[in-house]
Amino acid sequence: MTKYIVVFITCPSREEADKIANAVIAKNFAACVNIIDNVRSIFHWQEKVEDADEVLLIAKTKAKLLDEIIPLVKQLHSYDLPEIIAVPILGGSEDYLNWIDAETTL
Repeated sequence: MTKYIVVFITCPSREEADKIANAVIAKNFAACVNIIDNVRSIFHWQEKVEDADEVLLIAKTKAKLLDEIIPLVKQLHSYDLPEIIAVPILGGSEDYLNWIDAETTL
């Protein structure tokens, strides 16, 4: 099983992205969250094609913390169905991965 993951979360505004990123970091659920402004998302929603400007969060964390991150994001997020997806980190700098271990709970 993969020990480390990257979690992608899109938000409708920078304010909401900041709130979610700070909450995830404050609870030590991720070692780092990048915030990327000006992401354009095109998607199906309620039988229509939507085109939205969003903010993307990229959180680096341990796989076993995903079950902690999901309810926290859902609690703070304004969307009915927020994007919260995780992809495995297959490798990387050992020093960086050790830092993720040191900065996260569990």
